[in-house]
Amino acid sequence: MAASLPTSVSSATDHVFSIERHEQLQLSPEDRQRITERTKWVLDSPDPPGFRQEIIGSIRNAVFSRKNNKLGSAQPPLACVGEFLSSVFPILNWAKDYKVSMFKNDLLSGLTLASLCIPQSIGYAGLAQLKPQYGLYTSVVPPLIYSTMGTSRELAIGPVAVVSLLISAMCSKVVNPMVDPVSYNKLVFTVTFFTGAFQALFGLFRLGFLIDFLSQAAIVGFMGGAAIVIGLQQLKGLLGINHFTTKTDVVSVLIAVVKSFHDTWYPQNFILGCSFLIFILITRLVGKRNRRLFWLPAIAPLVSVILSTLIVYLTRADEHGIKIIKHFKGGLNPSSVNQLQFNSPHLRESVKIGLVCAIIALTEAVAVGRSFATIKGYNMDGNKEMIAMGFMNIAGSMSSCYVATGSFSRTAVNFSAGCQTAVSNIVMAITVLVSLQLFTGLLYYTPVAILASIILSALPGLINYTEAYNIWKVDKLDFLACAGAFFGVLFASVEMGLMVAVAVSFAKIILNALRPRVEELGRLPGTDIFCEVDQYPVAQAVPGILIIRLNSGLLCFTNANPLRDRILKWVTEENGKEVTKRPITGIILDMSSVNNIDYAGILALEETNKKLLSGGIKLAIASPRWQVIHKLKVAKFVDKVGRDCIFLTVSEAVDSFVGSRFNGPGNC
Repeated sequence: MAASLPTSVSSATDHVFSIERHEQLQLSPEDRQRITERTKWVLDSPDPPGFRQEIIGSIRNAVFSRKNNKLGSAQPPLACVGEFLSSVFPILNWAKDYKVSMFKNDLLSGLTLASLCIPQSIGYAGLAQLKPQYGLYTSVVPPLIYSTMGTSRELAIGPVAVVSLLISAMCSKVVNPMVDPVSYNKLVFTVTFFTGAFQALFGLFRLGFLIDFLSQAAIVGFMGGAAIVIGLQQLKGLLGINHFTTKTDVVSVLIAVVKSFHDTWYPQNFILGCSFLIFILITRLVGKRNRRLFWLPAIAPLVSVILSTLIVYLTRADEHGIKIIKHFKGGLNPSSVNQLQFNSPHLRESVKIGLVCAIIALTEAVAVGRSFATIKGYNMDGNKEMIAMGFMNIAGSMSSCYVATGSFSRTAVNFSAGCQTAVSNIVMAITVLVSLQLFTGLLYYTPVAILASIILSALPGLINYTEAYNIWKVDKLDFLACAGAFFGVLFASVEMGLMVAVAVSFAKIILNALRPRVEELGRLPGTDIFCEVDQYPVAQAVPGILIIRLNSGLLCFTNANPLRDRILKWVTEENGKEVTKRPITGIILDMSSVNNIDYAGILALEETNKKLLSGGIKLAIASPRWQVIHKLKVAKFVDKVGRDCIFLTVSEAVDSFVGSRFNGPGNC
């Protein structure tokens, strides 16, 4: 019979039962004492650390390990020095347990890594519009520095395609590398210094959240657009074009390609490059199907360089239109300290480009490192990674290197080869250094088209169609950032793509801050748990009490007034409903989601309290966070609303209201 009752009748019955149950509830003196005691826990909590303490604590956490970084921990001076050194140089921690069996795996991984790194580094240097040796230099010093300071075991350090494109696209607008290559090199080294400086500062002051402004959706779009732009740039080497545009957008590149057909060009370059590109892609396919042959796609680029160089040398194809690298300088990394320009008229541009490169390089390296750390089951310290990246690029800027970071393709090879520690980076760097000393002369006849094909073979991994589709399904605004970055890079410039991505990401943050969700809470039957009534329809509203959760991490000037107006309007609407048996006499604000509050937010709470009191409605605050309750006490808001109106949990606030028959908790 009860099952045949209309839904409205059943709901009304439940509602009346809920009212009667709450009206019968009276708090015992012991319960009141318990609630008062818990309120004291909230109000008498110690003050949170100030701004200066937070800065010092951030540096201490970034430099020292968490277990010994408390202010009160007294340690002997030598222990402090040892703790500092082992924190700055993680190699001191794991080197004690290093075994010969581990070195065998690292040796194989390092040699395999070098076979892929050498041809890629030469190609990426050309992409950055630098001479080939600078790409090899960048694969020597930064990996050595990182292996002592980094926390990732698999991350392979060196030049990468996207950063090389950034260097080329942004630095060439300041100094033309064709007109003044010396000044261009100086600008690149200065940019590398500032890149490292920004990265180190991000780590020391725990500013890694700045990287998050470039959302994952924006990164997916940016990487996809950059991959296509990089691919189009390789048409110069693949087709053997003499005169090519310095612009990176699709339209300019295609126009330059069409114009080049009116000049003399040699199809041999295209045939040679495409042949070895197909060879590299086939070896990659074989390596994916047979895990035991992981080394095959890794050495394919080096084999391509050796074979194509022999072909050109034996057939003298360079005399018939095949473009070759010709001579480039080898040997140890020369010092470039005197080439850093801090008094240059281009200093402002250097700082700006350095900041952009720092963010992009860190984003790629941290994402790659964390993904492989998760597979291996260990934690990678993001802040220490930033410090390691910063110092390796600062050192690199002083030793003729340009911006280095973690490479996804080479890290994947390093992982597949079975690397155990960062020693694989050391082996790779030593191998590249030996090559610089002994074998640079042998690369004289290496075709430029081969370098273009090696870069092209690495690009498919940068375009993630699946993730872009998932972003579209999950969040359309995120996909807008993804599409904006993609088309911005493709049809405008690299900087424009980044600006669009960051602008859309910021717009999303501002939109969420301006229009935060305010949800009504109800009690789940038979529990003391309060949930959103929209999400859980079974949650029962407490008669005469409106429980509201502010779903915003920050109650500040951007959203304080809209939230105040929303609460007051909500009360008016609730009291205006004909079905309301009992008018609203109390409001409980659940502030468990609010991490911080500013002066405008406090003023909005004071105005809300005044207007509610004028209508006979009392306000209570539940679950305030540390910073929030501290600022409410400093601003005397707690004194104005009453100490008995602050509660540890929503349940205690409800019990206090209901138990006093809505006369309010205490003096509030």
